[in-house]
Amino acid sequence: MNPFSDEMRRDPYPTYATFRRASPVMQLPGAPIWMVLDYDGVRRALHDAECFSSNVSPTRGLRFEWLLFMDPPRHTHLRAIVSKAFTPRSVAALEPRIRAISGELLDAIAAKGGACDLVRDFATPLPMRVIAEMLGAPPSDAARLTRWSEAIIDLGLTIMGTPEESAAASAAFLAADAEMAAWLDALAPGADDLIARLRAAEVDGDRLRPDEILRFVQLLLAAGTETTTNLIDNAVLALLEHPAELARLRADPALVPSAIEEVLRYRSPAQAMFRATTRDVELGGRTIPAGAFVLAMIGAANRDPAAFAEPDRFDVARDPNPHLAFGHGMHYCLGAPLSRLEGRIALADLLARFGRIARADDAPWPPRRAFHVHGPTRLPMQLDQ
Repeated sequence: MNPFSDEMRRDPYPTYATFRRASPVMQLPGAPIWMVLDYDGVRRALHDAECFSSNVSPTRGLRFEWLLFMDPPRHTHLRAIVSKAFTPRSVAALEPRIRAISGELLDAIAAKGGACDLVRDFATPLPMRVIAEMLGAPPSDAARLTRWSEAIIDLGLTIMGTPEESAAASAAFLAADAEMAAWLDALAPGADDLIARLRAAEVDGDRLRPDEILRFVQLLLAAGTETTTNLIDNAVLALLEHPAELARLRADPALVPSAIEEVLRYRSPAQAMFRATTRDVELGGRTIPAGAFVLAMIGAANRDPAAFAEPDRFDVARDPNPHLAFGHGMHYCLGAPLSRLEGRIALADLLARFGRIARADDAPWPPRRAFHVHGPTRLPMQLDQ
């Protein structure tokens, strides 16, 4: 059984359940990699920084300089500074522009008769244009921002890919990194865009260095687009697979917020987070040795029957819904409010604009290249008014 094959990644949940029943903690055969598959175990791995370090560099031979891969005290200090610039208020202020961009993209799809690739024509450009405007970038930069985002996400191939995939992903990121540094240095920020706020933010007299701003922008660009893109695409896939829930949502649009939460649980855009053990850890009846590379399987945790009643049932009104899609603890996703807002607007607009939403064909959709995310690379659709 290959847990990273295309077929499995389109629907990993039966495999997760099989693994979890055998053991909630397991080592991948022939690899120094451990998977944590149950809700309580994943929750602990995500928040117990004393036993599970976010700095996976010692186990992988790579150096990641993003907040996502930092431990206290550096993580605590940098996140405090970034939070001064990336505030809930600044995210809420984006709502009119998100609605306008969503409308423009759907207008373009309707003008073409409703035939589209949902990934290319809506789910990718919506969050990318929002991020670009946040950064003060011109619309003409959207294509290269998308390319840079893909290069960052594909770094997952340096962890679980073949040697050839790993080398190609590393080379693509190094090229993107140099291009982004030059682009950011030349970017003239506006009076109150995100770059200006990042440059001005300070805590205890400390401000972000240019390289720290670059790394945050890279993280925002990749995580802030990939998560929302997959959220929108996965919402459509889940609703098409459950027509009764689609009809329920159309009859009661007030359920859109809870439907988004259920998509986050049922088809988690981020399937895994990376950790490294700092000591021997007893978990799920197993001992994970010190210095081990750990995959905290968020997608599996969000289908754990110990945490969710009927976990394989898609319920747009599920309540409570304590999913871990955005992580847990000090690394809880800073961009979660933005992703939720974009997802709610996108889904509501799709349902209001088109009376019929259907796949254009029955071909199996190709999954995203990086193993730790979940969603289609292409999704041909027919949207009729």
